[in-house]
Amino acid sequence: MTRMMRFGLPALVLLGLAACQQEGPAERAGRSLDRAGQSVRDTVDPPRGPVERLGRSVDRAVN
Repeated sequence: MTRMMRFGLPALVLLGLAACQQEGPAERAGRSLDRAGQSVRDTVDPPRGPVERLGRSVDRAVN
């Protein structure tokens, strides 16, 4: 039993991580909605200076 957990659990974790790489249509649609929301937010409440503008650009690049 211990041997199965020692080798089986890491294999399941790696399999789960490998399955997360594919992006489906719902994820693409969600990302598109997020970007639209950010654009609306920037229109309503524009960045107040170059540092805030840079911060928002970094946030978008990271996400």
